[in-house]
Amino acid sequence: MWLINSSIGRKVVMSVTGMALILFLTFHASMNVVALISAEGYNWICEMLGANWYAVAATVGLAALVVLHFVFAAVLTLQNDRARGKDKYAVTDKPEKVEWASQNMFVLGVIVILGMCLHLYNFWWNMMAAELIEGEAAQNAANGVYWIINTFQCPVYTCIYLVWLCALWFHLTHGFWSAMQTMGWSGKLWFCRWRAIGLVYSTVIILMFAAVAVAFCCGYVPCDYAGTCPSQSCSSCVCL
Repeated sequence: MWLINSSIGRKVVMSVTGMALILFLTFHASMNVVALISAEGYNWICEMLGANWYAVAATVGLAALVVLHFVFAAVLTLQNDRARGKDKYAVTDKPEKVEWASQNMFVLGVIVILGMCLHLYNFWWNMMAAELIEGEAAQNAANGVYWIINTFQCPVYTCIYLVWLCALWFHLTHGFWSAMQTMGWSGKLWFCRWRAIGLVYSTVIILMFAAVAVAFCCGYVPCDYAGTCPSQSCSSCVCL
C-alpha cells in the first residue's frame, strides 16, 4: 500500500493525522477556557463526556491518531538519516530558509508526547479512567475544575506545562503549513499565507491553554465553584 511503502504516502498519513490532532487541540483549548468563565459550565462538559461510550470511542480514536502520527514521524526520521548516510555527521551551516522547528520536529514531538503522558496522568487517569474502573464510587471524576486546581496550584507542574506548551507551539507552527504543503494546498501564493495562518492559529491555541495554567497557578478560582479545594491553603484562592 503506497500510504505505508512510499515516503510521500507516509507524509500524507502524518499530515492527515496531524490536522485531525490540531482540530482536537482546538476543541480541548476551547473547552478549557470555559473553566475560566464558569466552573459549572466546565464540569457540565466533563460530565457530558465522562466515561460515556462516545467519549471512550473518541479517546481510543485519538490514541490511534497519536500513535500513527508518532510512528510515521519516527519512520520518516530514520529514513532521512539513512538517506544522508555519513553526511549527517558532517558540520554544516544551517540553511537560511530552514526553520529551527523544521530541523527539530522529532525532538519537539518527543517532548510533546512526554508532556501528554503527564497530562493524561493528571487529568484522564483521575477522571475518565477512574470512572471506568471505579464507576459511581470514583470521587471527583466529573469535577474537572477540582483537578485543574489540584494540578496547577503546584508551580512546578505549571512550569513543566508551559515548557510543554512552548514545544507544542513550535511543533504546530511548522506542522500546520507543512501539512498543507504535503496535501498540495500550498502554491507560491498560499505558502506564505498558510505560514501566517498557522502561526496565528497555533499561537491562539497555545495561549488558551497557557491562560488556564497561569490563572489557576496564581490562585484563581471561578466564582461559581462550589466544590472543595484540594489545597490546604484554600483561603489564598481568589475570584477575578
